[in-house]
Order: sequence, then C-alpha cells, then structure tokens
Amino acid sequence: MAKDTVILTGDRPTGRLHIGHYVGSLKRRVELQNAGDFKKMFVFIADAQALTDNIDNPEKVRQNVIEVALDYLACGLDPEKITIFIQSQIPELCELSFYFMDLVTVSRLQRNPTVKTEIGMRGFESSIPVGFFTYPISQAADITAFKATTVPAGEDQKPMLEQATEIVRRFNHIYGETLVEPNILLPQNAVCCRLPGTDGKAKMSKSLGNCIYLAESAKEVEKKVKSMYTDPTHLRVEDPGHIEGNTVFTYLDAFCKPEHFGLYWPDYQSLDEVKEHYQRGGLGDMKVKKFLNKVLEAELGPIRERRKMWEQRIPDVYDILQAGSEVAEKKAAETLNDVREAMKINYFDGDFALKNIANILMTSFRASDIVGRIGGDEFVCFAFIDDLDFPKTVQAKIQELSNELNETCGKPYYIEMSVGVSEFSCDPDIKIEDLLSQADSALYSNKRYKRMSVLK
Repeated sequence: MAKDTVILTGDRPTGRLHIGHYVGSLKRRVELQNAGDFKKMFVFIADAQALTDNIDNPEKVRQNVIEVALDYLACGLDPEKITIFIQSQIPELCELSFYFMDLVTVSRLQRNPTVKTEIGMRGFESSIPVGFFTYPISQAADITAFKATTVPAGEDQKPMLEQATEIVRRFNHIYGETLVEPNILLPQNAVCCRLPGTDGKAKMSKSLGNCIYLAESAKEVEKKVKSMYTDPTHLRVEDPGHIEGNTVFTYLDAFCKPEHFGLYWPDYQSLDEVKEHYQRGGLGDMKVKKFLNKVLEAELGPIRERRKMWEQRIPDVYDILQAGSEVAEKKAAETLNDVREAMKINYFDGDFALKNIANILMTSFRASDIVGRIGGDEFVCFAFIDDLDFPKTVQAKIQELSNELNETCGKPYYIEMSVGVSEFSCDPDIKIEDLLSQADSALYSNKRYKRMSVLK
C-alpha cells in the first residue's frame, strides 16, 4: 500500500459489533493500522446514518455510540495512530450530501442492490425514509470528505462504493478534478466477505438475532456455537456430512489457523483433514463445534479483556471521540472549501468572491483601469446590460462606456449585470465614473442584484 493512501471506514451504532464485522473489516483495519503504510486513517461511527431508520429511538443510537467505540478499542484500534470520530459531529458531510444529490437520479438509487436488500430486510416497501433511501449519497460524502483512496469493507458494500465512484466521476467531469476516487479493500479470506448468521442465514445481522457479539461472555459464545446450524442431513455420526452451507465449517474457514490443531485438536493436522473425515462419515457435529468454540475463544478472549479495561475508562473514551471529531472536522472543511471553489459558490472567499469584484468597480474610474485579471489569465471588462426601462440618455452613456472598454482591452469581453433602474441617475450629463459609482453601490449593497457572469 502506498504512503499517500488515505483509509476510511466505519460502522452504524445500532448495536454492539459482532464477529461478522470483525472478520469482514475490523481485523483488517487493525492490521492496516499496525502496518503504518498509509498517509492517514479515519474510522468513524455513523450515528447520523443510523438515525435514518431509528429516528423514533435516538437513545438507542446514542447509547450504542459508546458501545461501538469500546469494540473499536477492544479490537486494537489505536487513537494514537488513527483518527476515530463521530459522523454527526462533522456538519460538512451534510452540505456535501446536499450537493451530491443533484448528481444522482432516483432510478439509480433504486437499482442499488444493497439499498434494495436493506429496504426488504426492514419491511419499508413504499414507506422508505428519504434519509435511508439516499444512504449511498451520504456514504459518498463520508468518503470524499476525507479524500479517501481506500475503503476496507465487506462484499455487501461493493455496490455502495461503485455508486460513490460514479458520484466522484460525475462531479469531476462537471467541475474539474476535485474529488478522489475510492477503491474498496475486501477481506483477504473470501469467506470473511460475508459471514453467515449462526442460523445459516445468508448474512449475520443484528436485526435477525443471529450474531455472536465481540463483547459476549465465553459462556454465551459457547451456547450459540452449540446451537449453530450444520448439515440437516447429517443425522448420525456415521452418516456422510456436507460442508457446503454448513455454518460451522464456514466459521472455521474464517477463524481457524494451523497452530490451533496442535493446541486444541491434535488428532488432525489441518482443516482439510477434518473436512474429509466429516464428508466420509464418522465425525459428529458436536466434536467439530467444540473445536470451533476453542478457536473462537482464542480470538475473542483478548478482545473481551481489553474491552473490560476500557469500560473502566469511559471518560477517556469520550475524550478520544471528541479529539478525533475535531481533527476530522478540520479535514472535511478543507474538502468542502475545494468543492465550493470548484462549483464557484465560494461567494465570500477566493478570487471570484463577489466582494472582490465589487471592490474592482469601486476603485475603477477610467476604462483603462477597469481592465484587470480575476483569477487565471482571462481579461475581464465591465459594462452594463441594456434595459428597456433605462432612459435613453443612460443607455447612451452605457454604450459610450462599452465602446471605450472594448477599445482598451481589444477583446469584446464584458460582464453582464442586471441591476434595478431605480439605482441609477437619469441625468443626461452624468459622467461615466459617476455611473460606475452608482452601479457599484447597487451591486455592493445587493439591492435588486440578480447575476454577474463573464461572457465572450
């Protein structure tokens, strides 16, 4: 991984994190963090997104913010090496989401497989909260705000990353190269991409109640392992068994290491040997589950102990989240400024700020002085648009000014500006500099100001 890599990933605080989160992303995050081969790494708690389908129960989200933070620290994420923050504390994300909404159609959101799956799981049907429906857009804001190049995530998040990339490309096509395209970083072990639930369902999910949580006690984990779905056709020990779709073996594929056999099951040298024995018959499910429980305990035991330690330091956990949120907010503000500048909506900052243009008008009294440079190399001249309501004498003065400007700069560039006629003197003998001054007053005070654009 390159030294200019920026990593970003996060989780919804709708409950404690489970082993599906761990093998799908958390474990990889810790490995990436400890390798140190990156420029910056952000891990966030997506509380604002969690509210999109929990708006009537904000306390649930609030309580689980600290639970997720404890799981992060227990797994080994180190606030001295990475930035951990809370999504809702970064207001710039909302503004970015608002702009990105203009780049995505409703039909495109409806085609997102992850969105369709999540909507079906929650039974929203036609009553979909808008915030939940636009989740891919807010996720794109989360990623681009920190100019993330790499997003560690599970297989189910691939459609979301693809849509984020589409948004980045469309924005850059319209406004110029501003945002960074993200790449998904999938687990190295294919089984870890989507760990099934203990009941054999396609996905481990808090809402389905088929999870093994990182914070659960050894006894709770053992109880869930014993009741885990296996092969319904494997009724007797001597019966040949199937490992395809057998949750126990799927978990062993995700967690088992070669050294586990010497420690916990010396009768076998490898997982392949266990699978072969199970498939030919003569190996009972409970023996395999007993081995799986020891394998899980070897992984979860240290995590459980670190979590107990952090549970005694809750004020420190809040300090970590606050400090991280402040760092993240600063970075997001920098990106938002780049976006506003690219969209030319930084009205009060930068070379194209309205005040800067108004100041040029205020200090220019001769046509030769009005020619100037406003960003880049393009020459700009000022004249005033004809208006049918303008008195003929004023229009004549405008034409005189326009001719003088074109002679001075040698190019028919001008700024089109509509300002109410009531702001101008109708004196037929008005001088050009007085006309400019009056126009400037109208512009600078924003009285009936409509638009200003450089035209050729």
